[in-house]
Amino acid sequence: MELKDFLYFLPDELIAQQPCRKRDHSRLLFLDKKKEKMADLLFFQLPDLLQSGDVLVINDSRVIPARLFGKRQTGGILEMLLLTKKKQEKDSQTWEALLRPAKRLRENDVIALGNNCEAKVLARISDKKWLLQFFAPDGFDAYLNKFGRAPLPPYIKRKRDSKPDIADRERYQTIYAKHPGSIAAPTAGLHFSDDVMQTLRSKGIQIAPITLHVGYGTFLPIETDEVERHVMEPEYYEISAESSKMINNARRLITVGTTSTRTIESAADNDGYVKAQSGFTNLFIYPGYEFKRVDGILTNFHLPQSSLFLLVCAFAGTDLMKRTYLHAVENRYLFYSYGDCMLILQDT
Repeated sequence: MELKDFLYFLPDELIAQQPCRKRDHSRLLFLDKKKEKMADLLFFQLPDLLQSGDVLVINDSRVIPARLFGKRQTGGILEMLLLTKKKQEKDSQTWEALLRPAKRLRENDVIALGNNCEAKVLARISDKKWLLQFFAPDGFDAYLNKFGRAPLPPYIKRKRDSKPDIADRERYQTIYAKHPGSIAAPTAGLHFSDDVMQTLRSKGIQIAPITLHVGYGTFLPIETDEVERHVMEPEYYEISAESSKMINNARRLITVGTTSTRTIESAADNDGYVKAQSGFTNLFIYPGYEFKRVDGILTNFHLPQSSLFLLVCAFAGTDLMKRTYLHAVENRYLFYSYGDCMLILQDT
C-alpha cells in the first residue's frame, strides 16, 4: 500500500491557528458511513446524533507544559520538548527531550532556562533525542508548571517570547483532563463543554474514561513509501474496571479521538471484549485493518499521509474519507488540532 495514495489538497488558510471562541461551537461534520451521507452541524448538536445506551470513550490524559526555551553557553536560543521523565531525584529530574537546533551540542553542556533553572546535557540518545538533567531552586515540577508552554504542534505558529501563552495552556487541554503525561492533546476532546457533557448524560449516554498518554509518535510523519513499513512509537494506556464494564455493555461504542480508538482496539480480544488492563500499545491502524469493537469515531481533521488520516480511512474507507475531506475543504471547515471535527457512525 503506497503512502502517496493518502494525499489530499488543503489550503494553508484552513489550518486553524486559534481554538473556536466557545468550545462547543466548533463545526461538526456528521458522516453516516452506511448511507454515505453527510450533514453540516455544530458540536453542541452532538447529543442529537446519539442514543440512550451509547457509550463515549474519552481519553482523560492531561497535557504537560512540555515546551521550554533555553540559552546555550554560546548565546544561541534552543527549543526543547520534554518526552519522558527517566529519573526523579531530590534536587533534579532527568528527561528524554527533543532539542533544536542541536548542532555542536555536547555532553556536559549547560543550558540556561532563566529564573535559576538549568539543564545539563547527559547524553545523545539518537539524532533527535537527548538526555537532560534539570535543576531548579524550587523543584523542576514547580518550574515547569509556571514557565512551561503548551506543546503545540509546529503548524500552529506562536512567537518565541519569554512568557507562556496562558490561553493555549487552558485551551490545548480537554475539560476532563485528569492524569498528567501527554505531550500532545487528544484534540477530538477539545470541543466538549460542561453543557454538552450534561446533555449527553441526561439522554442516557454514558462516558467511559480511559487514559492514553500521547507521546512523541503523534508528531512523527510516515517516512516510508510503503505504509506497512511504518512503526508506531509505544504509548502507555490504562482502562479501569468501571470503564471496561461500560464499554462491554455499550449499545454502540463511539471513541473520542484516534488515541481512544487505538486504546480500545489494542485492548479488545477477538470477540471485542475489553477487560480492565494497562500496558503499552504501538498499534498502527491503516486500511485493511478489521475493527473489533469500535462502532463510531469522533475525530478532528488530520494531516494528509499521517497515521491518523490512515486510521480514519481504515474505519470509513479511503474513497469515502477523501470525498468527506473534499466536502470539508469546499465548505471551509478548519483543520488539525484547533480545527473542527467530524463524527463517523458505522450504523445509525
